Amino acid sequence: MLNIGYLKRTLLVALWWMSGSGLCYAADPNKGAQVYATHCASCHGLSGISVMMGAPSFAKNEGLMSPDSALLISIRGGKAAMPAYRGVLNDQDILDVIAYLRTMN
Repeated sequence: MLNIGYLKRTLLVALWWMSGSGLCYAADPNKGAQVYATHCASCHGLSGISVMMGAPSFAKNEGLMSPDSALLISIRGGKAAMPAYRGVLNDQDILDVIAYLRTMN
């Protein structure tokens, strides 16, 4: 039998947990531009045109067809020559960078 009280409590706990995860806050592309200049521009170029072989050119929309959540996971974990930014940038900083990347093209 379905316990409605249990489902309501579970939903409330899930909503409470998500509200503190950083994924529920609006991203700030202006802050993302600052973080990008500090941590990303040396490989991806200040204007989004890649300066390192194999790095996506964000000004050409390369690598930006994935949803924000997938990009967040990718940036956290790194890939190939790109270092992992888990522990360097928090999720909000990464989401701010993603919002900035989407303004480049």
